[in-house]
Amino acid sequence: MKNKETKKLTSFSDHLDQQYGKRGTKERETFEEGFEAFKLGIMIQELRKQNGLTQSQLAEKCGTTKNYISRIENNASDIRLSTLMRIISDGFGGHLRMNVF
Repeated sequence: MKNKETKKLTSFSDHLDQQYGKRGTKERETFEEGFEAFKLGIMIQELRKQNGLTQSQLAEKCGTTKNYISRIENNASDIRLSTLMRIISDGFGGHLRMNVF
């Protein structure tokens, strides 16, 4: 028998549908794009910390500014693909691989 509290639970997917509309709607797509940018900033920040780099050191390695790295990490700036590739290759010595689905 289900508890009354369980009936009040909403899945995360349902919550997003209620807050931003179903996938494919403009509001939901805007949310999804913003969330992807947020995740990218967090991934760069985590990679930077794992490599023991400050924002200034990473910026110097990839030819940009500390302020720009900070804005990317804090989701306050869009990032160009060429800059992202430079951060990954020059800053971290990695390779960027993308999937489209």
